[in-house]
Amino acid sequence: MTFTTVNPYDQKEIQQYHTIDNDQVDSIIKNAHQTFLKFKHKTPGSRTDKMLKVAQVLRNNKEKYASQITLEMGKPISQAKAEVEKCALVCEFYANNAERLLSSDVVEANSKAAYVRKEPLGVIFGIMPWNYPFWQVFRVLAPNIMLGNGLIIKHSPNTLGCAEMIAEIIDEAGFSSYTFSHVIIEIEQVEKIIAHKFIKGVTFTGSTKAGSSVAALAGKYIKKSVLELGGSNALCVFDDAGLDEAADECVKARFQNTGQSCIAGKRLLVQDSIFEDFLQEIKTRINKLKTGCPYDENTYLSVMAREDLAEHLHGQLVKSIEMGAKIIKGGQQNRTFFEPTLVVNLTRDMPVFNEETFGPLLAVTSFKDDAEAIELINKSEYGLGASIFTSSEDRFDNLASQIDDGAVFMNAMVKSQPDLPFGGTKQSGYGRELGKEGILEFANIKTIYKQ
Repeated sequence: MTFTTVNPYDQKEIQQYHTIDNDQVDSIIKNAHQTFLKFKHKTPGSRTDKMLKVAQVLRNNKEKYASQITLEMGKPISQAKAEVEKCALVCEFYANNAERLLSSDVVEANSKAAYVRKEPLGVIFGIMPWNYPFWQVFRVLAPNIMLGNGLIIKHSPNTLGCAEMIAEIIDEAGFSSYTFSHVIIEIEQVEKIIAHKFIKGVTFTGSTKAGSSVAALAGKYIKKSVLELGGSNALCVFDDAGLDEAADECVKARFQNTGQSCIAGKRLLVQDSIFEDFLQEIKTRINKLKTGCPYDENTYLSVMAREDLAEHLHGQLVKSIEMGAKIIKGGQQNRTFFEPTLVVNLTRDMPVFNEETFGPLLAVTSFKDDAEAIELINKSEYGLGASIFTSSEDRFDNLASQIDDGAVFMNAMVKSQPDLPFGGTKQSGYGRELGKEGILEFANIKTIYKQ
């Protein structure tokens, strides 16, 4: 089978890639396992310099890597450069902190001595998405390699050039062959990899539907799994918020990366006393967003990664309009370009409110008080994160304690960063990436007891 990558901006073919057969897959897994056995007992400190070199290589070649991201999935070039920089930061975080995060814990256990070690499990299989084709890989790669695990990834078929570049970066940094590998395979081969005796865990980032299938396979073969799935984050604005700052943050939260982010703020909830005024502030800011060629440094919002994704978003919008929703800005789709769109007159059963909208569409509704705000935030089947805009820390703390999501941010968009655990609840998945929790997901937590 052949995959063809296509530039979403001009629809031109970039490159063709051929899938590998099952024997080649088996060989890669076995070689990765042998590399793991060779280095599993080395300390995290023995890998520090190489991981720091990874960060250096990323920064030294930022323009090249950002250009590939933009070429394959249409991310505006300034945001692609920021993605590469973020990858360098996560490499530095784990290079500088892995030994501390993985240090043994002494336990008082009525014994001569007892402590808990954190050891690598083995080779981990990662299934990666296209929307952050470098960052999504590196936030799995950095902690697992510093822990001592091997990593094999299957990248999205439309960002295979990014996968090749990441493999080259790891080689250039001096890591042994098969510390990191990427495989170009068909969907039918995924089960073979998860089932392999040398694969000790699987991590998946993508849609809830696909994540459910991966989780079922991981359960079938008794493999540890982490799922980072869809989201429908709420942006909840109270009348005591700093409205200028809140409007800036809400527009960024929804339209960054052309709205193609699991943690984007997709549902804007505004207290009824400021609803019309705040809606105008949002509309004014959207009108100022520069759209166009993703290689223009000034472009903020460009094309979506594939035409079928834009068509799906348009279908959600059309169905919602048929149910009574009203467009007050945008709404037009032309192949991969989707206008930045504002939708009001919502009911809770509309697709733009109760489904994940993966693109530049913001659904806006009002609420009257704290109780209704909590009800609307928790109404979603997703549980990735929420943003609360208020000047009252007491109100924020009270609301945050009642929200079911994996993260709650005050006066800021939900974001991922190296030192904070990241992950969701409900249909947004389970497990955590980043922070201390991220490096421990695929560790053997081993109890050592001396009588």
